Amino acid sequence: MLAFAAALTGCVSFGGKPPERLLSLDAARKVAPGTLRSIAAGTTITVADPESPKLLDTVRVPVRTSPTSLAYVTKVQWADTPRHLFQKLLSETIAASSNRIVLDPGQYSADAGQRLMGELVDFGLDEASNSAVVTYDAILAGPGGTAIARQRFTASVPVGGKIDATTIGAPLNSAANKVAADVAAWLTASGR
Repeated sequence: MLAFAAALTGCVSFGGKPPERLLSLDAARKVAPGTLRSIAAGTTITVADPESPKLLDTVRVPVRTSPTSLAYVTKVQWADTPRHLFQKLLSETIAASSNRIVLDPGQYSADAGQRLMGELVDFGLDEASNSAVVTYDAILAGPGGTAIARQRFTASVPVGGKIDATTIGAPLNSAANKVAADVAAWLTASGR
C-alpha cells in the first residue's frame, strides 16, 4: 500500500506548469536608505492601485497583434498584476523625486492628503511597432476627494529583437519607469 501511495504522488499535480520566467518592475529612482522626511499634516500623497481593463488585470503579458486582436507571450508571466507592480514603482519614483511622504492606500487614514488615482490603459507589447507600451491616465484628488487635475502619460520603448519571454522584461520596465518619472515631474512642476 505504501509503495502504491509513493507511486501515486508522482502522478498527481496541483495547478498548471509554472512559467519559465517571472517578470517584475524595478524603480530606476529609489529613496536612499536612511532618508528622513517630516511634513505638515495634509501634505502627503497616497498612490492608489490604478484601475485597469480586464486584459491587464492578469499576470499574463499581452501583445497587441492588430487593432482588434491580442495574444499573450508564452513561457512568461508577471510576479503580480501589472497595476499593483506599477503602483509600487510609481510610489517609489514619486518619493525619490520629491520631498513628499508617499503613502500606500492602506495607510491613507494616517493623513488625508492628496490622492493619486488613475487607470493603467496600456501595459504590454505592440507587435506592429515591436515595442513595449505603457499608458497611464493620472487623476490627482485633493484631501476632500475632489479632482484637481488629470493627465495622460505614455511611453514606448523598442524591443530588441523578436517579442518573446527573454526580450520583453527590460523594455517594459523602461517604459514603466519613463511614465512614472513623467508623473513625478508633473506633480513637482505644477506644485502639486
